[in-house]
Amino acid sequence: MHLIRTESFIDAPPDRVWEVLADFSRYHEWNPLNVKAKGEARPGARLDLTFLNLAGKPGATIRQPARLVACEPGREIAWQGVVPLIFHGRHGFHLTPEGQGTRVIQTESLRGLLPAVWSAERIARDFTPHYEAVDRALAARVAALG
Repeated sequence: MHLIRTESFIDAPPDRVWEVLADFSRYHEWNPLNVKAKGEARPGARLDLTFLNLAGKPGATIRQPARLVACEPGREIAWQGVVPLIFHGRHGFHLTPEGQGTRVIQTESLRGLLPAVWSAERIARDFTPHYEAVDRALAARVAALG
């Protein structure tokens, strides 16, 4: 299993950060990794996600159905996508109040036959920078919405 983990601080309360993360219909406006998303932010909801194919051809995308596995307003949102045996991923954001702002921890756990052949170096080189870009884009989106 591989775990991607990034951490950032956003100068806004968790509820404002949550509003951006829970509005899947607007991901295409700000999210550089999950370039399209459809679904509702409610426990167990089905999501239709389109994200950059970080393991394949540059610029290509993958459409993946997912299920919301954590949905606590102002605290955590996470979804899970599965291709049996080949791939199992859980992507999420954990929000913690910190002063007047929010500490955001973004994680993705990757399991299955496909991730098993990826090295830690490849994850750090080909995946982590995209997750860091999501952190920056999330902070910019929250700031823009005031």
